[in-house]
Amino acid sequence: MKSFSYLPHTESDRRAMLDRIGVQGVEDLFADIPPDIRLDRPLALPPALGEWELLQDMRSLANRNRTVDEAISLLGAGAYNHFIPSAVDAIVGRSEFYTSYTPYQPELSQGMLQATFEYQSLVAELLGLDAANASLYDGATAVGEAAVMACAHTRRNRVLVSSTVNPDYRAVLRTYAHGQRIDVTELRAGYEFAPDALEQEIGGDCAAVIVQYPNFFGSIEDVRTLADIAHGAGALFIVSANPIALGVLEAPGNLGADIAVAEGQPLGNALAFGGPYLGVIAAEQSLVRRLPGRIVGQTRDGEGRRGFVLTLQAREQHIRREKASSNICSNQALNALAATVYLSCMGPQGLREVARMCVDHAHYAADRFARAGFPKDGEAPFFHEFVLPLGPRAKEIRADMAAHGIFPGVDLGAYGPDFADRSLVAFTELVGKEQIDAVAERLEAWA
Repeated sequence: MKSFSYLPHTESDRRAMLDRIGVQGVEDLFADIPPDIRLDRPLALPPALGEWELLQDMRSLANRNRTVDEAISLLGAGAYNHFIPSAVDAIVGRSEFYTSYTPYQPELSQGMLQATFEYQSLVAELLGLDAANASLYDGATAVGEAAVMACAHTRRNRVLVSSTVNPDYRAVLRTYAHGQRIDVTELRAGYEFAPDALEQEIGGDCAAVIVQYPNFFGSIEDVRTLADIAHGAGALFIVSANPIALGVLEAPGNLGADIAVAEGQPLGNALAFGGPYLGVIAAEQSLVRRLPGRIVGQTRDGEGRRGFVLTLQAREQHIRREKASSNICSNQALNALAATVYLSCMGPQGLREVARMCVDHAHYAADRFARAGFPKDGEAPFFHEFVLPLGPRAKEIRADMAAHGIFPGVDLGAYGPDFADRSLVAFTELVGKEQIDAVAERLEAWA
């Protein structure tokens, strides 16, 4: 059965529009595109399907997927499978939040503005800094925005970033830097960024130093010492943190961070095949006016009633372009709301318990895998991720794991030959002892 879409424009409608534009036909609208790159040639695609046939085909493809609930997943590297309380979806799915459009007019959206204000308050407390904005796109763009902030504030244009920062974040940082004429220098490190390496490279032209906490490989670095070195050179110190880890680790602001960023996906946001996610950023008081995007503030109306308004918008749509911190157009309001509900439901004790379970499971796994003949790489303390060498038969081991419903971590070989045959494995509260033992048993078969 074929189905057809309704096209509202009649032939006379199209003719009238073309006449008004002043062209003979639709093809003339594409005359400026060089002929050799136009898609006016037949494409190697199968015949078009009707709507029903297309739905059947898509369902068939979708049914080939395995979800993290149907398998044992050790995937991480910035996106983590955590339990999401049912209250999160129940509140986020309410129509006044889910369908709100441009939820920033104070006379229309007091509820959304209050939720954003609460989000900012929770983020500032979690990261140990003075103020947070209404959110950014994701953890990677948050790193880029923080670097631009630092350069604008210090009036320097060189940023040092450790190679232990997520490679995808570093790639986005380079993209941000290119348009801003910022010099990004990557400092090579193994699984841990040593303070000596920073001391040798930093100079008076450095605007910021960027590290990750825990870093991409799961290691917990000496953040306080790195901050002292950065500040000694007059540079700002930027920390990209795992928000769940802050349930047991000291807040970045308390360790000397001037700006802290994070990927907020673990805070009540589903993996969702890679997005949408949530960019988190907070800064000390002196940098508040350089925070990108929007900031919601609390006030009183003429009758003394509590109310919420947008207080700062340091983006080019609201202030002169040359003074803008960012060209960000929006924020992840619904994802930020999910994080707000999650943190409110969990509370400090609940967040601490989740983080503690992650630590316990990861350390049990490291010990169990070592006894199976696969010890982890590196000696640094770690939170809930570590590098697992699989040896020269890594490809075969991964295939065997997949056949038994196991996702054996992220293949680090994709990030360079230095990490060939290694996996980055992650453990959350949802990967318990029974699942870890099952993975270890498969590894023992290859030891």
